[in-house]
Amino acid sequence: MRLKLLPVLLLLTIAPLSGHGEDLMDAYRQAIANDPVLSTADATRLVVAEGVPQARSALLPQLSAGLSFDQSHGGTGGSNIVNGVSLPTSAVGHSRYRDLNGSLSQAIINLPDIATLHAAHSTSDAQEEVYRAALQDLYVRVASAYFNVLIAQDQVDVYKAYEDGFKQEFDQANERLKVGLENSANSTQAQAFYLSIKSERIAAQDTLKDALHGLEQITGQPTGTLKKLREDIPLQAPTPNDAKAWVDAAMQTNPAILSARYTVSADEHKISAARAGHLPTLSANVYRDKFGSWASATPMAGNSRYGPTTTTVGLTLTVPIFSGGLTQSQVRQAIHQRDADEGNLETQRRQAARDANNYFNLVVDGIDQVETTRTAVQVAEKSLGSMRAGYSIGTMSLPNVVNAIQILAQAQGQYTVERHQFILNKLSLKQAAGTIDMHDLEDINRLLQ
Repeated sequence: MRLKLLPVLLLLTIAPLSGHGEDLMDAYRQAIANDPVLSTADATRLVVAEGVPQARSALLPQLSAGLSFDQSHGGTGGSNIVNGVSLPTSAVGHSRYRDLNGSLSQAIINLPDIATLHAAHSTSDAQEEVYRAALQDLYVRVASAYFNVLIAQDQVDVYKAYEDGFKQEFDQANERLKVGLENSANSTQAQAFYLSIKSERIAAQDTLKDALHGLEQITGQPTGTLKKLREDIPLQAPTPNDAKAWVDAAMQTNPAILSARYTVSADEHKISAARAGHLPTLSANVYRDKFGSWASATPMAGNSRYGPTTTTVGLTLTVPIFSGGLTQSQVRQAIHQRDADEGNLETQRRQAARDANNYFNLVVDGIDQVETTRTAVQVAEKSLGSMRAGYSIGTMSLPNVVNAIQILAQAQGQYTVERHQFILNKLSLKQAAGTIDMHDLEDINRLLQ
C-alpha cells in the first residue's frame, strides 16, 4: 500500500484564500454594546458616583415645610388654649386647628460631613479606575477570544486535511484487499491511522465550537467568518526595550493600582470623619410658624382666631459627650479598614510589577519563538517530503511517514499558537502598564486579512 500524501502536504502548506469576513474591530464594537462584564462595571461606577451628591447634600441648606390640621368635638366648659389662642370649649360644637410652619437650616461647621464628602469623592475615583480596568481587560478578552477561534480553526483545517488523505488511502486499501492486491495488515494499519486522525479532528472541532462560544459570550452575537492573521506579522521588541521602564509605567498608570490608592485615600478621610465624631457641630436655623383655629356651636355659626406669625432665628451648637463608645469603635474600625486596603494596594503593586516583567520577557523571547517554530515547520515539510519519496520507492515504512506527518502537524500547531500569542503578549504588556487603548486593537486589526 502506498499513501498518496502529496495532496495532504499541499493542503497543509498552502494558505486558504482570504475573503470578506468579520474583523477584530467588529468583534470589539459588538462587545462594547453587549458584554455583561463591562456593563456591570459601568453600572457599578454610576451607583458609586451617586455617593458624592448624597454626601454633599448634608452640607447644603435643608429646607422643609409642614402643615397640620386637627379637629375636636364637644366640650364641658372652661377654655382651650392652643398656641396662645383661648377657645371657650363650653360653646364649642367642634374646633379646628391649623398649623403652617417652615424651617431652614444650614451647616456652618460640620467636620464629619466634610470628611465624608472627601471620602465619597475618593471612592468614586476608585470605582472609575475599576471601570477603566474592566475596559482595558475587554480589549484583551476580545483579542484573546478572537485569536482562540483562529487557532482552533487552523487546527481543524490541519486535521481535516490529514483525515481526507488517510480516508482516501483507507478506501483504496479496502478495494485492493477485495481484489487480492493488498494484505489485511496494511488495510488494518491504514484504518487505524484514519480513525486516529479522525478522533483528533473531532476533538479539534469541539475546541473550535467552544472557542466560538467564548467569543459569542463576549460579543453577544453569532460569530461569522473571521479574518485571519497574515503571515508577515512584524516581530518587534517592546518600546521602550527596558523591563524597568514598563514596571515604572505600571506603578503610575495601572488602573488596579490607582483604584487601590484612591480606596486608601477614602479610608483616610473616613478615619478623619470618625475622629471628628468627638467634635462639636454648628448650624444656623430659621423657623417660621403660623397658627389658626376655628370653633362653632352650630353648623352655620362659628368664629375663628389666628395666632401671630412667629419667626425664630438662631444657631445650634451640638457637643457630643458620650455615645456608649460608638465613636471610638468607628475610629478603630476605619483604621483597620485602611490597613487592609493598604495591604491590597501593595498586592496590586507587586502583581503589576510581576505582570509587566513577565509579559516584557514573553514579548522579547516570543520573537525567537516565532522564528524558531517557523523554521521548524519548514524543516518538517522537507522531512515529510523525504519520507514520502522514500516510502514511494520502498526505503521508508508507513510509520515513518506517519510520524513525519505528526511532527509537521505539531510544528504547524505550535507556529500558529506562537504567532497569535506574540500579538496577545504585546497587548497584555500594555495592559499591565495601564496604557492599552482602542488604538492597540486597531493596530492588530491591520494585521488581519
